[in-house]
Amino acid sequence: MRVNSLRGLPTLLQFGPKIRAVANNPPKGLLAHDNIIYSLFPLHIGMRQYWQDFDSLEAWSRSDPHREWWKEFLRDPKGTGFWHEAYFMSGGMETVSVNVPEKLGLCKFAPNVPAKGSMFSARSRAMRQGQEITPAPVSETELYRNDN
Repeated sequence: MRVNSLRGLPTLLQFGPKIRAVANNPPKGLLAHDNIIYSLFPLHIGMRQYWQDFDSLEAWSRSDPHREWWKEFLRDPKGTGFWHEAYFMSGGMETVSVNVPEKLGLCKFAPNVPAKGSMFSARSRAMRQGQEITPAPVSETELYRNDN
């Protein structure tokens, strides 16, 4: 999470305890969690996680509390930006960024493809086999309907 404005500072500080609670009581499949400080100016803090498999990661990302965090963030990032990257042992990687004013990580050199249509699902973007275990936290239709 990157603080884009002063409004983002309380957002980031309020989110820290939520992430700590997950790290202290890991969901099924979360093998390790590390906190990372990318920069102090602008304040940019993140985490690195190792998951047993894609299905575990997908199940967690589509369950509460993560599902509610993501829906809330998409409605109003509250002065912050978010980006994530995933790398797969069997090959492939993906990145998603929302409300980030500059290119970070893979976005600096890889093609940018909007997460719309067939690319709306992490499973599709990462070309993972199988069906999604649970519905997306917010439907593509709902997301675009609320898009200003």
